[in-house]
Order: sequence, then structure tokens, then C-alpha cells
Amino acid sequence: MSPAAWAALAASLLCLALLAAFWPGIAMFDSLNQYAQILSGSYDDWHPPAMARLWALFHAAGWQGQAPMFLLQMLLYWTGLGLVAAGLARRGARLAAGAVLLLGLWPPIAGWQVAVLKDGQMAGALLAATGLAAWWRLDDRPLPRWAAVLVGLLLLYATLVRINAVFATVPLALGLLGTGGWKPVRHGALMLAATVAVLAAMPLVNHGLLRAGASDVGRSLPIYDLAGIAQHAGPEAVPVLPAGVWRAAEARHCIRPLLWDPLGDRCDFVSDGLARAAPGSALTRAWIAAIVQHPLAYAAHRLAHWNATMRWFVPERFPLAEPQSDSEPNRLGLGSPAPRIAPFQRLAGTLAESPLGAPILWLVAAMAVLALAWRGEDGRQRLAVALALSAVLTELAFLVISVAADYRYHLWAMLATGLAVVLLAGAKLPRRGLGIALAALLLVGGTSLAARLVLPSVGETYTDAAG
Repeated sequence: MSPAAWAALAASLLCLALLAAFWPGIAMFDSLNQYAQILSGSYDDWHPPAMARLWALFHAAGWQGQAPMFLLQMLLYWTGLGLVAAGLARRGARLAAGAVLLLGLWPPIAGWQVAVLKDGQMAGALLAATGLAAWWRLDDRPLPRWAAVLVGLLLLYATLVRINAVFATVPLALGLLGTGGWKPVRHGALMLAATVAVLAAMPLVNHGLLRAGASDVGRSLPIYDLAGIAQHAGPEAVPVLPAGVWRAAEARHCIRPLLWDPLGDRCDFVSDGLARAAPGSALTRAWIAAIVQHPLAYAAHRLAHWNATMRWFVPERFPLAEPQSDSEPNRLGLGSPAPRIAPFQRLAGTLAESPLGAPILWLVAAMAVLALAWRGEDGRQRLAVALALSAVLTELAFLVISVAADYRYHLWAMLATGLAVVLLAGAKLPRRGLGIALAALLLVGGTSLAARLVLPSVGETYTDAAG
């Protein structure tokens, strides 16, 4: 049996092992909401309509519950990893092939990938697209037309299942489907134009083609940012609501760097007040005006949230990192895996909460890959750059587009970074650049560890996160 076949076989066995261990997948709160939409036949855009419509096809065929979507995302996940590993093994890079498969077993990633969520669907689709393209791109060969079409469909699905996925899929599409080396100005302009076009088209696809009703999901970011500006610049700085409303929200600890949820729940008087004072596009105008008038307060608010979601200067056992071991209680018929998975999920949480699992450390690694391999001449380095750029843009987008610090939001960025590092391993790289990259990783990792040792705990559950 060839090395490539061995790698593919190993990926298949690992896929079967995780399917058996975690069957039928973990249904979280978002999973329940989407499944309820399927049962009712009424869809909205708070959760991705593309995922719900696909799930509904399985349900209509008689396969109920979360199992079909769990099977789909695991097959996509391990197909992608298996193809990358097989492509590397075919070229004699057996250690790198093994590292790719081990990446798929890294508990903070695998523990979240088994949850039936848009994040796992996105990661699976992007991995499958990467693996399929890598089979040819590792050898600097163009993709056959059928493969390019399939890669495009996988990228399209990934784009539709998360509002911010475009920051990952556009650079990845250029790397997987384009030819030649990276040209910063030309490719930067293409990425900007494509990103704007996709963001403009998303409502048309969700509300027109997929027939999903409009929810208030688009209001969560402006509400969160307005509250953050009021917190940092003072309640009088955001006059769209009376200063007393902002003071009340702060007194109830509803303005938090971790997530926006309390502003629509415990302090729903904020979101309700804005619904009356700034309906429709008036909220967007108030949001933009507040940012323009108080840029430093806005920056302080966004940086505090970005630090929380990147888990850099945070205490030990920070909330929203450990994956669940069972499904949310429900009457929809969505079951849970066997209790034997609990130790693995606890290990996943421990590693995710450590400096090694901090998304900020993986971001620095992705940036190092970009700096070291930007002018790479072979297919392996070019693919590494595409993956690293996808990861970097995904994580930097959280600086302006994010309202919650869930660990699962970083699944794809961490996978892309891990693959990029493996692809670059063994290449002839400048010692000075490697030294700088190592120093940056040690600095970020060291400061992250120090913060966990010094800062007081805030708890680790959703209730702790929401205050």
C-alpha cells in the first residue's frame, strides 16, 4: 500500500472512531433553535438559513435529529485532513502527513467539531475544499474543472453558514483556485471587492433564495458597540437613549467585554429602548455617529472584546471555552453522546483555557507563516500562505465584527494555522525571521500565562460570562 493510501486509511479510521464515540453529535442551544425552525417550517436569518435548509432535506427524507448533520461535518472534516495528509505522504513528507492527522485530534478543536453548529459546518466545508485542492496544488498543478467546481461549492456553503466567514473564504478561494504567487496590491483589491460583493449579496440570498424571514440579528453589533461607547466615554456620549438607561445597564453589569447577550436579556430595556428610539436604519446612523464622535471609546471597547475573544490577557478558566459533553435538554428528540466522552471534553476545556489553546497564540503563528513564506515559490508554501492569510483575516475581523467570545468561533482559524505551520515545516527559511517568530510566540505565550496566574477568576460558565 502506498504512503498516500496509508494516510487516507488512517484518516478514515479516525473519522469512524470519532463518529462512534460522539454519535449522534452534540446539540447545543443554537442547534435546538435551528431544528425547531425545521419542525415549524418557519425560517429566519438569526441562524444560517443555508444550514437549516440543508438539514431540512435530511429531515424530509426521514432522517430525523442531529445525526445527519453531525455525519456530514465529520465526513467533510476528515476528508479534508485525509486528502492533505495523503498529498503530503505522496510527496514523501510522512511526518508532516502524520502531523496533519494529529491536528484533527487536538482536543480543543475536535471537542468543538463534534457539536452540530455552523462553526463545525464551516470548518468541515473549508477543510474539504482545502484537501481537494491540495491534491493538485501541492504539486503546482491546476485543478481539473470538476474539482474546481466542487471546491467552489464547498467555499460557497462555508460562506453562507457564518456572516463573517467571507473573511476566511475569499482569501482561501484565491489561494486554492488562483495560479501563481501572491501579489499584495492586485490580490488585496480583489479580496476587498469580493468581500464587499458577498456581504451585499448575503441578505438577497438568505431572504430571497432561501426564503428566510428577517430577524434582529443585524442590530446586535450596533447595540453592543453603542453600549461599549457609553461605558467608556460616559452615558451622555450616546444620546440616542437617556443617560439613565446606560447607567442602569452598567449598574446591572450588562455591558461586558465577553458578549452582548445581557443587553437583549437581563437588560432588554436597552434593546427595547433602541427599537423605539432608533428603528431600522436609524440605529445604523446613530452607531456610525457615535463611532465618529468617540473613536477612542469605540477602540477601547472593541479592543477589550477582542482581548476576551482572543483569550490573551484573561484569567484562568475563562468562560465559553470548554465544549459540552451532552446536548441541551430538549423535547425535540435531539439526543446526547454516551457519558464516556466527558473526560475528553474536560481535557479539551483545560487545553483551550491554557496559553497553548489561546487563539492569540495561533494568530501569531499564522502571521509568522505569512511573513516567512509570502514569496514562496513552490505549491506547498503557496498553500501555507493561503491558509495563514485566511486565518489572519478571520481573527482580525473580530476587531470590528463580533459580539461574543465563544471559543468555537476560532475553529477554522486554528485549523488553517495548524495546517499552514505543518506545510511550512522543513522549508528553508531565514534564521533571523525564524528567530523573530519564535520570540513573538514566546512573548505572547508568556504574557498569556502570566495573566492566567495573576488575574482573578470570573468563572467559566455562560452564566458567569453573562454576569
